[in-house]
Amino acid sequence: MHAGNKTDLVQKMSPPLVKQAAYGETRAAIIKKKLMKNKFKIEAAAPANADQLSSNRTDSRARIDFIRRNANRALNTEKLLALLRSEAPRIFEIAEVVGKWVWIQFDGKQPVTVTAVLSELGFHWNSKRQSWQHPCGIFRDQSAPIDPRKKYGSYFAADKQAA
Repeated sequence: MHAGNKTDLVQKMSPPLVKQAAYGETRAAIIKKKLMKNKFKIEAAAPANADQLSSNRTDSRARIDFIRRNANRALNTEKLLALLRSEAPRIFEIAEVVGKWVWIQFDGKQPVTVTAVLSELGFHWNSKRQSWQHPCGIFRDQSAPIDPRKKYGSYFAADKQAA
């Protein structure tokens, strides 16, 4: 049977011809060639042992003891302040007690080591208020619509301890 004798239905069902690019290359071959060119450029820019370096890379984040973190989140305000005073006196100096919670605010972003210490002490980051907060055993599902400082009052723990 010749192609001219095929019915219209059979011609429609047969796979379309692959269009040939210049020099008889298929589109897939051109794409592969472009990918290889890009790969060679990237490899040329990378050191020869880049694969070994990436496989040996370790996580640069500080390790957090989550069992200790969970235990610290249940501490009440006084016990947390005593823990801060003994383990992190510089953080204790800027600790603000808001109601029964403890807040820590910094002027800028802190190093990973500081955030790891805060996290292990039971603090969490509140992006709305831009502060590290510790619930001191009192957990809430949602944030208050008003500023808790106005509702509950606040003081700096270091000021009260000095007095």
